[in-house]
Amino acid sequence: MLIWLFILRSIAAPFLFGTSTIVVLFLVQYIIPRIDDLLSKGLELEIIGEFLLLNMSWILVLAVPVGILFASVMAFGALSANHEVTVYKASGMGLIRMMTPAVIIGALLSIAMLWYTDAVLPDTNHRLATMMTDIGRMRPSFAIEAGQFTTHLDGLTILARDRDTAGTLYGVTIYDRTRVDRLLVVNADTAVLGFTPARNRMMLQLFHGEIHQRSERAPNDYRVITFVRHQMLVGADRFFFEATDATGTSRGDREMNIAEMQAIVDRSTASMNAATSTMDSVTRNFVAMLAGSKDPNTRVDSLTQSEGAAMRARAIHNAYYSAMERAAYQFDSDKRIRQNYEVEIHKKYAIPAACLLFVLLGCPMGIVTKGGNFGVSAAISLGFYVLSWAALIGGEKLADRGHLDPALAMWLGNILLLLIGIALIVRVNFEISVWRLVRGWFARDYGTGATLPDKAVQRT
Repeated sequence: MLIWLFILRSIAAPFLFGTSTIVVLFLVQYIIPRIDDLLSKGLELEIIGEFLLLNMSWILVLAVPVGILFASVMAFGALSANHEVTVYKASGMGLIRMMTPAVIIGALLSIAMLWYTDAVLPDTNHRLATMMTDIGRMRPSFAIEAGQFTTHLDGLTILARDRDTAGTLYGVTIYDRTRVDRLLVVNADTAVLGFTPARNRMMLQLFHGEIHQRSERAPNDYRVITFVRHQMLVGADRFFFEATDATGTSRGDREMNIAEMQAIVDRSTASMNAATSTMDSVTRNFVAMLAGSKDPNTRVDSLTQSEGAAMRARAIHNAYYSAMERAAYQFDSDKRIRQNYEVEIHKKYAIPAACLLFVLLGCPMGIVTKGGNFGVSAAISLGFYVLSWAALIGGEKLADRGHLDPALAMWLGNILLLLIGIALIVRVNFEISVWRLVRGWFARDYGTGATLPDKAVQRT
């Protein structure tokens, strides 16, 4: 028991350090660069703090598996580097018993993360998406995408060919329909959106361009005005921050829990079954019509045989082909919906399960590599995490496109981690490679007389 407590203490500090490091890296990489944009909107510190806290929710889900992997590698690497693993083995303690406290921690983390991703993360993701919509409404340049028309400002349609991170727009074309008696088309090299000093109106500053003005009442009245700097004022009532009630807004797949997504999967499956039944019925009727067992209610008595056949073919097409097309489209649409939600369901299980699998992988990996220092532990953890994440993202893309089953796509990375972990556990516990162990079993089963080395005795 004292040894287990010592191992737990060896894991605790690296776990907290590794998890905190990943959280900070994600904040620096993705979140902190947006703080300047949020401050420029005049948001209160309380709103910015909530923005950071909501982003911490999804970052934590990604950081915890890396933290437990880093802790396992570092703790058991230190035990191996200090020859404590040798002492434990000499006293009769095998790798499995040494790993037991770490495995318990990994299992508890997996359970906790499963609850978190199902009960907490969907709500925080939904609240974050709602907040981003509210913030984007405050200043349209935050939501303007390069190369796309934007209608956030009442009466104005804006096209920006490019924009930078500060919100400056380049290659701007504005269609002004705020007055019914005239149309203004404004072209400018650059433009900046902001508030007036009183923050009661939006101010659009344009630089180096021209204004094309045409009267709706007098089409021949057409004017072109060039400018170095031009300013347009627009009402800003809708651009002040006002928190939307998130309870009444629709949710995406990453903003639902497992039960809600499973209900959509069940409805899609039922709809697919109904579409399949419809296609089967249409096919049977189609075959029966071709065989002449049903009357298409078309009179062909006074027509020639060829004309009657042509009319019968048109009747079959009009009566049944459209039904088949609708059923097939409904089937494909429901299948895509079911696949997308099944991917998210399995992802909610696969990511928490990685906590336990990383323990099974990290403990023997630390012993083999003697990765007791920070550099080695960090490199090993990062490598296996990138491998796992690449398998998860790649599997998600393949499953969304229908190339791979959703369950296999989401669990493929975990299966790979499990196989590597088992191979390492066998390597450390039996002191023999998996390849030699399999070869020994094969030789024994087929009577070649080969035997395993004497030291390949399982320690428990």
